[in-house]
Amino acid sequence: MSAWSRFWHRYGLAYLFVGPALLGMLLVHYGPMLQGIYMGFLDLRLATLRQYLGAPFVGLENYREILFDPQSTFRTGFVYAVRTTLLYALVVNALTLSLGLLFAHVLNRPLFLRGLWRTLFLLPWVVPSYVVGLLWGFMWLKNGVINTLLVDVLHVLPEKPHWLIGPLTFVAIVLPTVWRSWPFVMVTYLAALQTVPQELYEAAKVDGATPWQRFRHITWPLLRPVTAILLLYGLLGTLYSFNIVYMMFGHGAGYPGEWGDLLMTNLFRNTFGMWNFGLGAAASTLYMLLTLVLILFWYRVFREDLKAR
Repeated sequence: MSAWSRFWHRYGLAYLFVGPALLGMLLVHYGPMLQGIYMGFLDLRLATLRQYLGAPFVGLENYREILFDPQSTFRTGFVYAVRTTLLYALVVNALTLSLGLLFAHVLNRPLFLRGLWRTLFLLPWVVPSYVVGLLWGFMWLKNGVINTLLVDVLHVLPEKPHWLIGPLTFVAIVLPTVWRSWPFVMVTYLAALQTVPQELYEAAKVDGATPWQRFRHITWPLLRPVTAILLLYGLLGTLYSFNIVYMMFGHGAGYPGEWGDLLMTNLFRNTFGMWNFGLGAAASTLYMLLTLVLILFWYRVFREDLKAR
């Protein structure tokens, strides 16, 4: 028998069963993606919407307008959104991983009512993201709960600031995201910490290692593979974050401003609000490429950790 005949004799039936599902997955995932990439080369807007994929072909004109046209209002907002989104992803993931690891260490120790504390800390993770955005949007108002607490109760600030206007908007979108995200990181780190052999810590104590040295040379190296996965999950979540900002600023009716506009809200507003489907598709393709570059960089940093056994 030839090599192909042996392969088909051994695996042919399995591929016949898997084939329809695989074909369906390819169509569902790659069909819309390829269509979206093609739309980026079309002059697809309100006037040409009836033509859909038959709209006038403009080549790289949409990409030129987004990247190089200083007169384009789409380009200005897109550049601001890229900057804010990257900074948002960096700050949110740094705070989320730090808080999650800190509280995982606390809950990994003998603690009174430890089960109750674990349950209470998990509650923010249970709340849907659109509810988080809606509630925090009310809390950030000038006469909301946060300003009342900071100014009238604790007297930390001399006057009530506008959290949803100007650079403070960045703080207003970061904190709710961290509040909702860190419990998942905590639970994951807690599960990983409970798999670390206690004999390693006991041996390090006998050798005179300090708590910081035990964390640096035992805990952290064993947690790096888990950290890699959590960071990937966090990056994808923050780079494509939408619900919290969308709900916080008037259910999408309000403009979050230069420091609050993320790429997803920017693309949604310019594509479906302004009917710039060609420009929106081109911007989405550029964003996909930027995300792929970041993921490749992540893989290069954690490649060895992902091979850990």
